[in-house]
Amino acid sequence: MSDLSNIQKRINELRKSIRKHDRLYYILNQPEISDREYDALYQELEDLEKKYPQFITPDSPTQRVGGEPLTKFATIAHSKPMLSISNTYSQEELLEFNKRVKKALEGEKVEYVMELKIDGVAVTLMYESGVLTYAATRGDGFRGDNITQNIKTIKSIPLSLDDEEAKTGSLEVRGEVYLNHKGFEEMNEQRKKTGEPLFANPRNATAGSLKLLDSKIVAQRPLNIFIYAVGEYDVTHIDNHWNMLNFLSKVGFRVNRDRYLCKSIEEVYEKCEEWSTKKKKLDYDIDGLVIKVNSYRQQDILGITSKSPRWIVAYKFSAEQAVTKLLDIKVQVGRTGALTPVAVLEPVQLAGSTISRATLHNEFEIERKDIRIGDQVVIEKGGDVIPKVVKAIIELRKGKEKKFVPPETCPVCGGPLKISPDEAIRRCINRNCVAQLRKKLLHFASRDAMDIEGLGIAIIDQLADNNLINDVIDLYDLRVEDLIDLERMAEKSATNLITQIEKSKSRPLPNLIYALGIRYVGITTARTLAENFKSLDGLFSASQEEINAIEGIGDVMAQSIYEYIQDTKNIEKKEKLKALGINPKFKAEKIDTMNPFYNKSFVLTGTLSSYTRSDAEKIIVSKGGKVSDSISKKTNYVIVGESPGSKFDKAKKLGVPTLTEEQFIKMINKT
Repeated sequence: MSDLSNIQKRINELRKSIRKHDRLYYILNQPEISDREYDALYQELEDLEKKYPQFITPDSPTQRVGGEPLTKFATIAHSKPMLSISNTYSQEELLEFNKRVKKALEGEKVEYVMELKIDGVAVTLMYESGVLTYAATRGDGFRGDNITQNIKTIKSIPLSLDDEEAKTGSLEVRGEVYLNHKGFEEMNEQRKKTGEPLFANPRNATAGSLKLLDSKIVAQRPLNIFIYAVGEYDVTHIDNHWNMLNFLSKVGFRVNRDRYLCKSIEEVYEKCEEWSTKKKKLDYDIDGLVIKVNSYRQQDILGITSKSPRWIVAYKFSAEQAVTKLLDIKVQVGRTGALTPVAVLEPVQLAGSTISRATLHNEFEIERKDIRIGDQVVIEKGGDVIPKVVKAIIELRKGKEKKFVPPETCPVCGGPLKISPDEAIRRCINRNCVAQLRKKLLHFASRDAMDIEGLGIAIIDQLADNNLINDVIDLYDLRVEDLIDLERMAEKSATNLITQIEKSKSRPLPNLIYALGIRYVGITTARTLAENFKSLDGLFSASQEEINAIEGIGDVMAQSIYEYIQDTKNIEKKEKLKALGINPKFKAEKIDTMNPFYNKSFVLTGTLSSYTRSDAEKIIVSKGGKVSDSISKKTNYVIVGESPGSKFDKAKKLGVPTLTEEQFIKMINKT
């Protein structure tokens, strides 16, 4: 055997050994060697591959972290849709689900597989001949972002499979990427030290990590995964979900051990009750349990609706509640000047965190619920994320509680307020209000706007407090030396922030228009304005008639846009942006003009289950369609979700064609 053959053989032995120890450590939690011994194996492999690069393969353990950061994510079409799951919240709803299943299966015996519903980010991983070829996010359910480089950094995900059966043909697995509590706390602690904004919760941190274009940064974050299903697969001898999970675990995937094969729906509900309290003992978040019909044959018979598969349902835990005292009601000022009351609470533990503030929505809601300062109140986490005040416990009042008195002037700047009865809010109309400035900066830096990573509210507060910024334009005058002396801001983090600010100059025109913060203008309308006016100058030169003529822009929005572009201060801002080199021209993406969306006008009404309203709008726009808020005879289609409003009635009256969500999905699949 030649020397090169011996070297290649040694490289293969090292890879196999490292894969084995990765599985023992990251998946089975049964390490057989010390960290030092593992590092020695890894170092030997790394040294050999540097010396003999002809033997490097994509599935080598040394290739988990990519090279240069990506400029953007490519898009991947899913082999099978990643649909949403219908929710249940009670025993009655579970029994109703079981009844529908039994009826469709004509009384056949049914087994259910029960799994924890991990609160993370859904992904799909494709293996060809046992090698990981790509990984993607769920996206809109039909297409997602190619995040292969980021997924490779997660050491509990095998880059290749040694099992011969798993190496036959294609094997697409689906799972949930997540952060456990310890990893989340460590990440936030590190961000606090560097002055970066803290993540709100582990799911938020996970999603943010997977969106990063630099896999070197992702590799520093303690992400993990549980695999829970298959998409496309060539393992033909397995005929049910339970056996498939066992197979996936056997061949090297991290499958959650807390899974159950239940013989009846009553057994399912018993487990649901058990886990409603047991979930607190986990070191990661779950927001319910997933119940699936076990037999693949029965799954095929049950099929899917436009909303979700008929053979699967989620049991969501009731929102956790707590009782505490309402100490005060503070009023916050948003970027548009809107005043929002916030409850200041006696700190209380709720769903794993200490809650001291909660939303009260608006002053009219406070009055409707008769909530008073000093009340004992019930709070809960809406969707297990945002704390809100549910009600006051009126029976516990002692007579000293005080009614909330809305401010007569802005609580931040003292400026005049305007009451907007249509929106049930008060609004500060002082353009120089510092509270509005901070929120405007946060909006300007957001992902759909200028996407300035690292510019969170903590940094913005310091910049404003130190008089370093009085407008978004001032961001582009900042230098590293301006930032170094700020709290928790070292030279490296200051340099990174300046780099991100500079990169933002190249954002596309729709993002820039959205970043301006024009009232009522979301990212979809911003794209429409970019398509019609092609540049900032084009937009600012538009007449009110031209804006009004754009399909999808109603009178109120058109008036708001026109007032914005006529304002002298905003015209000055536009010129300053241009002077900084921020003057993108609209570049139309190449669109198949034969697709059924092209040049068609759509209106959405009701709730879609497979998409958020924003995601549905993005799909339509990406295919050359237009989205409008109002129906006219020019509207081509009205997409009707659950609980549609008056738009549905108007569509029928005008004879405008309507689409169910299922028809909408079929329309997407044709393109």
